Amino acid sequence: MSVGTALAGPPRTRSRLPLRGWLVAEAISLTGTRVSMVAIPWFVLTTTGSATQTGIVAFAEMAPLVALKALAGPLIDRVGARRVAVAADLGSFVAIGLVPLLHVAGLLSFPVLLVVVAVAGALRGPGDGAKHAMIPVLVEHADVPTERATGLASTIERTASMAGAALAGLLVALVGPTTALALDAVSFLLSALVLLATTGALRRPVAAGDGHEDEADEAPYLHRLREGWRFLRRDPLLLGLSLMVAVTNLFDQAYVAVLVPVWAKETGGGAAAVGTLLAVFSGAAIAGAALASAFATRLPRYTTYLVAFLICGSPRFVVLALESPLWVVLGLAVVSGFGAGFINPVLGAVIFERIPAHLVGRVSALNSALCWSLIPFGGLVGGLLVGGIGMAGAMLACGAAYFVATMLPAVQPQWREMDRRA
Repeated sequence: MSVGTALAGPPRTRSRLPLRGWLVAEAISLTGTRVSMVAIPWFVLTTTGSATQTGIVAFAEMAPLVALKALAGPLIDRVGARRVAVAADLGSFVAIGLVPLLHVAGLLSFPVLLVVVAVAGALRGPGDGAKHAMIPVLVEHADVPTERATGLASTIERTASMAGAALAGLLVALVGPTTALALDAVSFLLSALVLLATTGALRRPVAAGDGHEDEADEAPYLHRLREGWRFLRRDPLLLGLSLMVAVTNLFDQAYVAVLVPVWAKETGGGAAAVGTLLAVFSGAAIAGAALASAFATRLPRYTTYLVAFLICGSPRFVVLALESPLWVVLGLAVVSGFGAGFINPVLGAVIFERIPAHLVGRVSALNSALCWSLIPFGGLVGGLLVGGIGMAGAMLACGAAYFVATMLPAVQPQWREMDRRA
């Protein structure tokens, strides 16, 4: 099922400025977000000395982020993704900026920190969802294939993840976590200003000739939220994608947060081995995503999906379980990362082409929230498995589960609809 979109109002000259501006804004805000992911835990740990409180702060940020990402969909559809994205970035500038300000003023107690961080997470959820929901109208306005936009977005995301983590470590070491958080706050302000300056030509998309825009504006919030969930639940491919990614995110989080550090400790590689492995994988993934943005339109999506997950999925776990030499592990990381780079461009294109224009905000937000829903439990699952069956057993168990989750589509006919392009 593919649903076309049209821009409301009279035709306008196509321009790629909004897409380029959106990509720049994404690069800025994602880099800032990665800085805060390092700076906030380090700030809490250095100011309280408590690992427990550090974990509580992380949960206080993630829980509202996931919840509000799911609940903000109707608002995004009604108000407009661009407005929500800009407002969320401006709100994040204020919320994150309060942490260093209150700390310098001596007013940042632990309960106050929890509230501020929860507000920041609650703003990031709708903000991330709104920026994600802008992709269809950006594609329409720029007149580029969906895979081109999702491939570039994936390249930006992976690059920001790697560069942001390195920048965070540098900033925390040179100027301290308080100043690093102040700079993180400024990144959200810059992101909002870039979006305001470059995306003003965008208009809200409506399905061609369906008249749903006025209906969506008049319907109550809960009705619009249920409408989005009904659409997602009744599309077997979209729902299957959401659940599959949720499971893989669970085991990816277990891999990064627990399994790789335990492997490095047991094999004597130390923190250097962890950093090297993750950096090599990320660098290869950036290259894969960049190539996908250029060539994914020529590839069969279904086959690309299966091959990419065969390469980047369970082999990562198996090679660590076998205690392979570091050069073998890093060699596989290059191949796995390159394959992983093709996944998000393909899946993103499939998702957006199957959602009617008037439902993009709420359905894409629900999809994203489902994909993120199991991430908070990844570390717990990894820890329990290592404690129960040892490092090698945990690796093999996670690898087997990853293989089943990603290869099940090979025997389910509806997944072949991935090859149907709008």
